Amino acid sequence: MTDVAVSASEALQRLREGNERFANNVRSLDSLLSHTQRAALTAGQNPFAIILGCSDSRVPAEVVFDQGLGALFVIRVAGNVVAPSQIGSIEFAATQYGTRLVIVMGHTQCGAVNATLADLRNKEHNPSSNQRYIVERIAPAVATLMETPLKDNPEELIRHAVRANIRMATSHVRHGSEILEKLIAQDGLMVVGAEYSLETGQVDFFDVPNEPFTTI
Repeated sequence: MTDVAVSASEALQRLREGNERFANNVRSLDSLLSHTQRAALTAGQNPFAIILGCSDSRVPAEVVFDQGLGALFVIRVAGNVVAPSQIGSIEFAATQYGTRLVIVMGHTQCGAVNATLADLRNKEHNPSSNQRYIVERIAPAVATLMETPLKDNPEELIRHAVRANIRMATSHVRHGSEILEKLIAQDGLMVVGAEYSLETGQVDFFDVPNEPFTTI
């Protein structure tokens, strides 16, 4: 295992600072010039954070966090759902590179979450078994919301559903394998939920260990 160069707390602070720059339409010189490190990076990588995020074209992690080449280990899948391949990818980065921060990041107005809500509401199954797999991974997080008054308030429903899906995915990562559970318990690995706002460009980090709990 690679020596841990950046703690989870330090990595989280870097992401917060990078997102603040992005939201304020500023870019760091390091990220702008990171392409000059391309040749050096052929010898290896040392990402300081792992990002499991949605495939939405408007939410590229490197841009949202103002980071350049080699800084982030990014895994993207529609609806930021968690399956064995995603867990394996996280295990790989955490064990091979010593990366100690995992961010599970969804975003406002997520199309995959909206599709899941529509499926639960209308019972109109998507003909694609591959797309249904994504819907079925999200459904357990949001199904109970359809049994509350939120079902009659589309804007509030999607807002709560996105956050619920992120929390479920974050839990799946935290308890997704013996390797990750051991790293969390014994070696400083931190798994944090986050929501990117399409409207503001800001990322809200929540359920951060040792920080106040946020309900939504």
